[in-house]
Amino acid sequence: MPGDADDSAVGKALFSSQAFRAAGPHIFQHPGITFQTTAREPPLTMADSTRESRAPQRADLPPVSERERRNWVPIVVGLALIVLGIVLFRFFAGDKPAESPAAQAGRKAVPAATAVATQKAVPIAIAAIGAVEAYNTVAVRSQVEGTLTRVVFEQGQYVQKGALLFTVDARPNAAAFAQAEAQLSRDQAGVAQAEAAVARDRAQLRTARTQVQRYRSLVAQGAVSQEQFDQVQTNAEALAATVRASEAAVANARSVVRASRAAVESARVQLGYTEIRAPIAGRTGSLAVYAGNLVRANDTTPLVVINRVSPIYVSFTVPERELPAIKRYQAQARLKVVAVPPSGAGRAVTGYLSFIDNAVDSTTGTIRLRGTFENQDNYLVPGQFMNVTLTLTTQPNAVVVPTQAVQTGQQGTYVYVVKPDRTVDLRVVTSSRTVGGDALIDRGVAPGETVVTDGQLQLKPGDTIKTASTASTPSTTQEPRP
Repeated sequence: MPGDADDSAVGKALFSSQAFRAAGPHIFQHPGITFQTTAREPPLTMADSTRESRAPQRADLPPVSERERRNWVPIVVGLALIVLGIVLFRFFAGDKPAESPAAQAGRKAVPAATAVATQKAVPIAIAAIGAVEAYNTVAVRSQVEGTLTRVVFEQGQYVQKGALLFTVDARPNAAAFAQAEAQLSRDQAGVAQAEAAVARDRAQLRTARTQVQRYRSLVAQGAVSQEQFDQVQTNAEALAATVRASEAAVANARSVVRASRAAVESARVQLGYTEIRAPIAGRTGSLAVYAGNLVRANDTTPLVVINRVSPIYVSFTVPERELPAIKRYQAQARLKVVAVPPSGAGRAVTGYLSFIDNAVDSTTGTIRLRGTFENQDNYLVPGQFMNVTLTLTTQPNAVVVPTQAVQTGQQGTYVYVVKPDRTVDLRVVTSSRTVGGDALIDRGVAPGETVVTDGQLQLKPGDTIKTASTASTPSTTQEPRP
């Protein structure tokens, strides 16, 4: 390389013991650098020291002490390191042979893939992870104690509301019902007796009051004594009290009848509980208790769980910062919710936003939302995780580029824009969100400009690219992926 011969000569001059023995200050010059030593005796190298120790010293030179040699060693080592650094610098950073124009063109033409920025309507949506929830869930339990005698349905079967599911041994409850009915009949007979007694007492009271009127006239005529009149009047008053007591007995008997009727109704209900029916329409789960087992009223373990899955819910959470926009767009129209299995293998189902929780979770800073789906084909299953997309509105005339065109570096978010001469320019852009495979460019790229989508790692501003063809960003609108 150029300059290597000069560097070698300088190195030889430094390590030559004869140069250091010259009188006066020693000056070493290199392009751009000058070194000067004092007039003291320079240190000897190991080879010189060995050679001079074996040869007789010259008579015209004074002997060099060991201490002076040690003082010169750091100076020589430092100079050697400096020269070595200069040599290495000249070797690696020195002028290199100029490349031919063909070589330069071949080196600068970097293979790259490109795409054209397009303008189209893009949905503005929020992506989240959701979980499928049953529209209604009921844990079926027995309301009476007894032996489970029969299971009427198949596990996983869809049942209608009111369909018979289980039967419990009804004999104890049937006996209790019969006893309650017998008691009711007895009490009703008691009411009849009390009413008859009232009728009798009322008749006697009417007779007594008639006698009182008659005796009052006779007393006035002097036909009967006052004592006889008083006895008749007292008898009438006693009969009036008897009538009141009989009427109270009738009221009491009727109350007993009402209680008996309530007991009969309770016994009838308990007897009805021996037939366990579906409280809602839905799909049954697995059995927890089989026929022959003893069940208790309101046991902690349900006999079976029924889920109503049509319609069905998908619950998900979004950051609280999205809440104002959601409420604003929901006030204008019903918001669409799309759910897709996380694996991507299943199909997307569409529903609508039906619920916004009334409080933000202060721990996570999110708020719970819920979408409702028809699910007539039972495609969604409770407990299933889904990728959820809540579409707020559609942004018209949005500038989009493929997501792989947008890179992140020290400058921030940027893309490589291809100029007409096939050179590239690094341009900082602002991208608000990603929709499907497209990145929305709010600022930095105009429609129709070409951007690099592959090969950015080999590029720098000003490089020329070579590409087989230039693709346009697909014009079809895609749903955003979480």
